Amino acid sequence: MNQHSPANADRSLSLIILFALTLFTSASLMFVLQPLFGKILLPLLGGAPAVWNTCMVFYQSVLFLGYLYAHLISTRFGQRQQILIHAAVIGISFWTLPLALPENTIPPTEGNPAFWLIWTLFLAIGLPFFVVSTTAPLIQKWFANVGHHTSHDPYFLYAASNTGSLIALLSYPFVLEPNIGLANQKAYWSVGYLILCLLIAGCAAVLWKTRHTAEHQEQHSIKENGLNIVTKLHWLALAFVPSSLLLGLTNFISTDIASVPLLWIIPLTVYLLSFVIVFSKWNDKIHPVMVKLQPVFLLPFIAYAFINPADLPYWAYLILHLIAFFFAVMVCHGELAKMRPHTRHLTSFYLMMSFAGMLGGMFNSFVAPFIFNGIYEYPLMIIAALLLRPGLKLSFNKNLLMQLVSPALLVILGLILYASVKDLLAYFDVIVISLIVLTCLTFFVRKRPVVFALLTGAIIFLALGLHDLSSHTLFQDRTFFGVLAVRESVLINEQNQPEKYHELFHGTTKHGAQRLAANLSRIPLTYYSRPGPMGQLFKEYDDKDQNWTIGVVGLGAGALACYAKPQQNWTLYEIDPLVVEIARDTRYFSYLSQCAPNAAMRVADARLSLEKEPDQKFDLLMMDAFSSDSVPTHLLTREALELYFRKLKPDGILAFHITNRHLLLKKVLSINAEQLHLASLIQEFKPQQDIPLVIATDWVVMSRNFATIEPLALSGLGNWEKMPLYFDMQPWTDDFTNIVSIWK
Repeated sequence: MNQHSPANADRSLSLIILFALTLFTSASLMFVLQPLFGKILLPLLGGAPAVWNTCMVFYQSVLFLGYLYAHLISTRFGQRQQILIHAAVIGISFWTLPLALPENTIPPTEGNPAFWLIWTLFLAIGLPFFVVSTTAPLIQKWFANVGHHTSHDPYFLYAASNTGSLIALLSYPFVLEPNIGLANQKAYWSVGYLILCLLIAGCAAVLWKTRHTAEHQEQHSIKENGLNIVTKLHWLALAFVPSSLLLGLTNFISTDIASVPLLWIIPLTVYLLSFVIVFSKWNDKIHPVMVKLQPVFLLPFIAYAFINPADLPYWAYLILHLIAFFFAVMVCHGELAKMRPHTRHLTSFYLMMSFAGMLGGMFNSFVAPFIFNGIYEYPLMIIAALLLRPGLKLSFNKNLLMQLVSPALLVILGLILYASVKDLLAYFDVIVISLIVLTCLTFFVRKRPVVFALLTGAIIFLALGLHDLSSHTLFQDRTFFGVLAVRESVLINEQNQPEKYHELFHGTTKHGAQRLAANLSRIPLTYYSRPGPMGQLFKEYDDKDQNWTIGVVGLGAGALACYAKPQQNWTLYEIDPLVVEIARDTRYFSYLSQCAPNAAMRVADARLSLEKEPDQKFDLLMMDAFSSDSVPTHLLTREALELYFRKLKPDGILAFHITNRHLLLKKVLSINAEQLHLASLIQEFKPQQDIPLVIATDWVVMSRNFATIEPLALSGLGNWEKMPLYFDMQPWTDDFTNIVSIWK
């Protein structure tokens, strides 16, 4: 039969559909499982970023092991042996279905739970996730051996895989999470896994029937005898930099631009989209355009994002960073696609890519937080991406040394200025203009990657240093929980005089402030001011709270402690040890030392800590863990509220601080209060007078009986109102949360 007959054409199309659908399904399952199981673990270990970081390292490590497995069996065993081995692995993985945590799963009460978490993930999802992770390289390798007319270049199937990842990524927060609870998500994922196994069986059947023939000899980018260690290291660098840049940009956005929930989806979408584009048939035309346009868009990016950040809305900064990120990953991944090897080395290629992704995750999650006090890995990877532009030649000769001269001279000049000029900020505008001019000049060296990258890097870090000086940062450090900074600012006081004060920032979010004068330093400010909701609450119950037991979740600068009375018993809960250190350091803040030096301190996730407290302990429990805009959803669920009220006395009061720039948290609390038959009031406070550091803030108070909080409603101290009712959303539980439905 003619090879171009309709029957052959139909078979050819069917093969592509089968293999592409298998890769699409596999990638979709992988990108659904990651957030799904992360949510399952949150109530056990709290909402600490360290939990997500550890989960991500587990996923990337298993992905690497899956690619290593695919490489080993495809290079050391025949086609039918590969099928039998893989069938056995899939069969063993069925023992872990349906997805569930192991019985009697209890996290350790002391020490770092990272190893316990990794072991729990391995027992619960290790084998299914391993099978899913093997699919991309193994199925493409099988396709290369089935005799299809495109088998010599199966890399286009990688676009199908990344399309599946992209759709799953966008579907989870906007489709799956809002409509399906965790229990059903686990069940549906298990069904999807069975479907994937059937698709893999179909691919295996095609391969089984294919008579083994000599592999095609066509080469696309790298000659077979040219696959050396330098080539592999080049692959590694081209995959490592975008992986690290992705995580660095995500951290940078939440720390220095805006900590908006779900904002991390945008960079990851761009990252996956780049793979779809570069492994498509259009890359040969698109890649040269990306290489030419990158320096053009880099000029406004450096000028406005680093050197002279204007007073732009956060979305404008976001667009600038995303455009620069898009060109960086497109150039790196475009080079990677150009260098893709013959199918004989397909699994080696993907193995190096997965290894680089794992290294990128480990560097950003475990190395960078310990060696940097800010998100400096992000600008470092911008520089690395420029170094990887086409044209880099690492030969140590006079030409290379000459290229290093201009960046070195610029750094030396910057250090001399810093050391010798007493009031450097007096020349701020001159330095900024000079750096912008230098940025424009970098365009003319764009074809020399070394000098282009290093000169750009010198400009970025000189600009960052200049802005650190201008922000009057007294202290800055970084933990798994983010970047904390103490800054000295100036206000115009009641006597119309300038007055210094200290502020605590977590990323871009202010977590407290304190005036420094001795007669003013005990006054709670910002969200906790005396004219505000908390000041009103303590004033109204002033004659009843002499012997109260009070709990505060979320320490900040410690301002709430200045409502404490000598006979009261206060317990403060804070997840980040660095916040505790800062609040106790009198060089920065003295609320705790002056007002509640004997308050008990619990450094752990609040929900886990409260579980250990005796029932009916507290008269007042204040939840102040939501102002950072990265919402710990497990502290807002119905089960969480039930826990809080178990720990409150029968006439106890629960107060929630819900000031948030992006989320309507009162909606969640209103629905759960209605479900649990709790009385509730809300005040969306707006200061009536221009009082220094008294700002708008929203608080909710709850109690079992309305009589407990009725004095607040009748006091006339503020505009306390009953909570509005909502009927358009399911109650949040440990099984179901939906961030999208509470966007403002």
